[in-house]
Amino acid sequence: MLVSAVRLLCVTALRASVSSVRDRLLKTLSGTAVTAHRLKSMDGLAAATDSQVTTANGGSDPKSQEVTPATAALNGTVKDAVPSPGESNQGTPTEAGLLPGETVVKEGKAAILFPSANEVFYNPVQEFNRDLTCAVITEFTREQLAQRGVRVLVPGEKERVVVSLSEEGQGMERQQEEEKEMEEEKMEEQGGQQLETAVAGERCERGLRVLEGLAASGLRSVRFALEVPGLRSVTANDFSARAAALIARNAQHNGVSHLLQASQRDASMLMYEARGRKDRYDVIDLDPYGSPAPFLDAAVQAVSEGGLLCVTCTDMAVMAGNSGETCYSKYGSVSIKAKYCHEMALRIILHSLDQRAGVYQRYIEPLLSVSADFYIRVFARVFSGQAKVKNSASKQALLYNCVGCGSFHLQRMGKRVSQGKHMKYSAATGPPVGPECEHCGHRHQLGGPIWAEPLHNTQFVQKVLSAVSGNPSRFGTSRRIEGMLSMITEELEDVPLYYTLDNLSSTMHCNTPPLLQFRSALLHAGFRVSLSHACKNALKTDAPPAVLWDIMRCWEKCNPVKRERLSETSPAFRILSAEPTLQACFDVREDANPQSRRRHLTRYQENPQANWGPKARAKGSGGISSTLEDKRKQFQNKRKAPVTDASQLKNFPCKKFRKGTCNRGDECCYSHEPQLGSGEGQKME
Repeated sequence: MLVSAVRLLCVTALRASVSSVRDRLLKTLSGTAVTAHRLKSMDGLAAATDSQVTTANGGSDPKSQEVTPATAALNGTVKDAVPSPGESNQGTPTEAGLLPGETVVKEGKAAILFPSANEVFYNPVQEFNRDLTCAVITEFTREQLAQRGVRVLVPGEKERVVVSLSEEGQGMERQQEEEKEMEEEKMEEQGGQQLETAVAGERCERGLRVLEGLAASGLRSVRFALEVPGLRSVTANDFSARAAALIARNAQHNGVSHLLQASQRDASMLMYEARGRKDRYDVIDLDPYGSPAPFLDAAVQAVSEGGLLCVTCTDMAVMAGNSGETCYSKYGSVSIKAKYCHEMALRIILHSLDQRAGVYQRYIEPLLSVSADFYIRVFARVFSGQAKVKNSASKQALLYNCVGCGSFHLQRMGKRVSQGKHMKYSAATGPPVGPECEHCGHRHQLGGPIWAEPLHNTQFVQKVLSAVSGNPSRFGTSRRIEGMLSMITEELEDVPLYYTLDNLSSTMHCNTPPLLQFRSALLHAGFRVSLSHACKNALKTDAPPAVLWDIMRCWEKCNPVKRERLSETSPAFRILSAEPTLQACFDVREDANPQSRRRHLTRYQENPQANWGPKARAKGSGGISSTLEDKRKQFQNKRKAPVTDASQLKNFPCKKFRKGTCNRGDECCYSHEPQLGSGEGQKME
């Protein structure tokens, strides 16, 4: 009995010592790579004493491999064993592949390694731009590969549901077209024809070739490879060596090296070398920092027949009328500072694309044109055809804008008349206006030429809208995309530019009429009217300016202005001097309220944070650049303590006296005392 008790004590002590040694080793080597055979010896020794003892590395029970909060807290490895969701989104220093100072930026399905220094440009504001591009390229790929017998599968996409926000008749026609396409696909399957399936993230041999000419960190290209099915290859190019190296690392980090190739070339030279028919790209994406003008000539040559060209312009100050001469040198068009400047910017870039394509007997067909935030984005297909290139002149128009009342008229550059199977071309006649505006008597500004044809392909936009609304979890900005595209489908296709309701009221110096009442007045008068995605208070209508001013005259009679305060030379005085020839009816009609407005879609998104706009340009030498807020402090708010007492101004030198141009003498509120040195004078704070 005594001997058995002694044996039991020895076995218990041996098992306890082995367990304690093993626990100490696990605690010491926590978070490091420990090979299995080092612990197997301990496990074998423990198993020799007790066959029921299991370990986290060698045990057979799955539950024994889970790290519970209690055991992790005992071992001091909670952070290493179970990372928090916040750490997984931003990246941790212990994450594999990260260099010092790098973080992980997640957008869509991509996780991008991004340096903290401003060596490579990245702007999180343009997530909407990238989401919309993925949606457009997906639908473009679907159309192209359907002709090649390849079916595109998008994760999370169910049966195609057509979302129509236009007239009921047009919606029924589009729905019938979609059903017809689905029936044709079913017939092909029943006929025994096997369709190849294209899945996102996998290489499709009969797929499309995509080029991103200015890729920066490669985020857009990585998202193409991960989210757009039916691609054969994606080339992400950037002239910066740091950017090209980062693109290669990001492709490997996201597991798309089989689809995405990094390139360090001049974007123009890369596209010029791809002008051959067999070397052209099916999709070319240009999203430069500023103007894309230097790359357009090469892009229209390097895109394949019927290929897609995606162009972003962020130099809105130039395209919106602040520098008309600079706009002409870049895009061949004079911009005008007016309320419709954002849509005019879209038409300027389309004019430039069509003009440059025409040099090589090619022409464009816009699919989608968007003005959002601080940039514009156009998606256009490029075709070849000498006969259709002749139509280019009649697609462009000069713009006459009144500087007084804001009325505008378009003058086509050319004229074409159909004569059976042939088309007759001739010079256009004009101008459409006299030396002075017929409404207010002021002069006209001349702008353009601009693209005067439709900005969008409504049928294609409807397909993109249906895909996004049917799969809202695919993109982070799906609600905004749905609202934006819904408004685009409601726009009048054949009406260039627009008026704004607040500008009409400002010209008349009267109260602004409600939007629905003014739209109803136009509908009662027999004209068409729509909103515009480019401006919140826009009115696109086929009514001439004379009708608009007649409606405003009728509104002024109900809401009179004090005419004695109006100058005789003001536009309001001249307009109100004439009686209206049209009696407007302001009764609200049901069709005056568009469906996108009724459904309360996200149409005009407010800025979600401060300094919402373009970010600082990437520095080629690296280093952390100053933020926009720091720049603002350098040039603004110089007078932190503004002077309220005029007598205090005598403490500051007079700049005009220093130049010798001040003639106020002792009456000058600033000091005329001579300064001892240029750096010794006091400065205003």
